[in-house]
Amino acid sequence: MGGRRGRMIDPSNRAIAVELIQEANQNGARLAKACHELHISVRTYERWVAGGGVKVDQRPVSKRPTPKNKLSQEEKSEIIMIAKQEEYVDLPPT
Repeated sequence: MGGRRGRMIDPSNRAIAVELIQEANQNGARLAKACHELHISVRTYERWVAGGGVKVDQRPVSKRPTPKNKLSQEEKSEIIMIAKQEEYVDLPPT
């Protein structure tokens, strides 16, 4: 089931999932079917076991660049100042 980004599986559950998939595969189940039962893609399984062992999710520790369209502190302050004006105080932020 590709495209389920953002969902993190803790290392102990990941190790159990790998163990279950390997057991099913050794008992004759197709790898794709075993992965599907646990709602992961074969590619995800392959990433988890690449190089032996079970890899830990690296998303929480990866460095991400600052978005180019991120508001500056001055822009944020100006937006807040405008939103707090009497004529806008009862309106939703949008």
